[in-house]
Parts: sequence; C-alpha cells; structure tokens
Amino acid sequence: MGAASGTMTEIRELKTEITGLRTDLKRFIEKANQQHVNAVLADIKKEYTGVIADHQVGTAKTDLSAHMTEDCAMRTTCYGVFMAFLEESAQHITEGNVSDELIQSYRERMKTLRKKGPYDSCDTCFTEVGRLFEKQVTLMQTLGIYQKNPSTVDMEIPDKIVVNDLLEPVANIQRFQIVKSLMTGTRTFSEISQLTGLRGGNLLFHIRKLTESGMILQRHERGDYIITDKGHKTMAAIGELYRELSV
Repeated sequence: MGAASGTMTEIRELKTEITGLRTDLKRFIEKANQQHVNAVLADIKKEYTGVIADHQVGTAKTDLSAHMTEDCAMRTTCYGVFMAFLEESAQHITEGNVSDELIQSYRERMKTLRKKGPYDSCDTCFTEVGRLFEKQVTLMQTLGIYQKNPSTVDMEIPDKIVVNDLLEPVANIQRFQIVKSLMTGTRTFSEISQLTGLRGGNLLFHIRKLTESGMILQRHERGDYIITDKGHKTMAAIGELYRELSV
C-alpha cells in the first residue's frame, strides 16, 4: 500500500513538472514568435520608410501648392520655405526612433515662422503646413517611430474655456462631421451641405460655431473651408482617445 501511495505521489509530481515544462515551452514559443514578428517589422520599416518619406514629400508639394493663398506676392518664397521644412521633417520617417523633443522643436520652429508672417492671409498657408506636418507625425506614430511621452492630466485646466472652445464646438454630430471631413481636404459650402443634410441658415449656424472657436476657417470670402491647426489637433486627440478606449 505504501509503495502504491509513493508511486501515485511520484506520478502527480511528474504531471506537475510536465505541466510546468509545457507552460515554459509555450512562453518560449510565444516570445520567439514575437521576436520574429518584430524582426520582420523592422526589416519592412528599413526597406520601405524611404519610399514612404518620398511619398509624403510628393503629397505635400501637391497639397501645399493647391491650398496656399493664390494672390500673394510672397507665395513663391513661402512655398520654398515651407517645402524645405516639410522635406526636412519627412526625413525623420526613415529613423528608427524620433523623440518627443524633436517633434516639439519642429512645432516651435513653425510658431517662430508664423510670427514673421506679415499678413492675415498667412493663417491659411500656415494652417496647411501645420496640417501636413501633423500628418507626418501621425504616420510616425503609426509606424512606431514616434511615441509621445506620457503626461499627467493637468487638473487645473480652465473648465469654461475647455468646454466652450474645445468640447462644445465638436459635441454636435453635424459639426463633428464637418471637422472630420476637413481632415482629408477642403470642402465647399455645397459639399458640406450634402454631407450634413443641413441647408442655408441652419448650416451657417454650425459653420459659424466652428469658425468662431478656431476649428475651421474659410480661405477667403465665398471660398472653400479648411481645418485649422487647432481643429486638426482636436480631432487627432479625439481619434487617439477613441482608439485607447476601444481596445
């Protein structure tokens, strides 16, 4: 009886050891597979990021040329400065790691350039450059090249300003649709009307809400509507929050 009991104990211990070995083996395989996946992704990034960067520059040339103010004596000069800025920033797409400090330095450079702009119409051009740069930043995040440093929420944020200037303007489905549609390009009044189903004064009311909050602007009287840097950052933040909460 004692021998049988000892054998059963040995069998249980053996089963426990086998189970542990299986768990360790599973973890090893999973880790090895993940390392393989990471290696493949690294190779893909190394091989294609140059192509992606070139594509970004090509797209920027087309979009910038189409959306800059037409009747401006500084247009050609500013176009050259803006493209040099975007070409330089696009080259970071080929790097393995982009720091938060680097991204912020580009944003500060853009602010400095804007201060030198002599005309009110400069807002149109700088808004477009800002939008194109933020597209590059979003791409860097998608490729895993750039990850924003985590930050704590400032609980001293001004409630009224945040609600009135950030949340309330896009807390309406039609206004949200308008700003979201402008993320991909300019829109005419008629196109926005077709998108939202709003007409005349009803549509003007919502457009005025967005323009007064600085989310969008009209390129010139009776011209197309475009998203501002503030509007783009607001939608990007909402998109990031949605992805985080949907996981």
